[in-house]
Amino acid sequence: MSADLRYPVGKFTFDGDHGEKRRREWIDQVREAPARLRAAVDGLSASQLDTPYREGGWTLRQVAHHVPDSHLNAYTRFKLALTEDEPTIKPYLEARWAELPDVKATPVEVSLDLLAAIHRRWLVVIEAMGDKDFDRTYRHPEHANRVFRLGETLALYAWHGRHHVAHVTETRKRLGW
Repeated sequence: MSADLRYPVGKFTFDGDHGEKRRREWIDQVREAPARLRAAVDGLSASQLDTPYREGGWTLRQVAHHVPDSHLNAYTRFKLALTEDEPTIKPYLEARWAELPDVKATPVEVSLDLLAAIHRRWLVVIEAMGDKDFDRTYRHPEHANRVFRLGETLALYAWHGRHHVAHVTETRKRLGW
């Protein structure tokens, strides 16, 4: 683990390799993410869920709600890229989403169930993809219209799940929960 509380599993990096062996690892990580997040927050009290993982950072509750929000967007990006020629995706302001009333008022179990459901659907799509499908692309306006391949996006969201689970697990370790 990294000493940087913002990036407990390190910053995302991608070396361009999205061959079958690497994809299998990332698919497994995507498959495991819902159960790992559920286990990470299991047994936390309301006050513990309302604890930021770092000074100035999101609360563990916000993290638990953010992951399905983000992965829902990733699932949509996959479907757009698989059905359109290099679509420009719609970004979302994740920090503002984390402040909406549903984040404070909805039990985290609802978002954990949502994450599991999204991943069940997303994995059906991913598992059916051929090698050339992982080369399909979309444009991201928040990144100077950079073109992203689905192979890189798979790697990113495999990392993203591990990244946020570690926010919770490392906070629990650090605070002795």
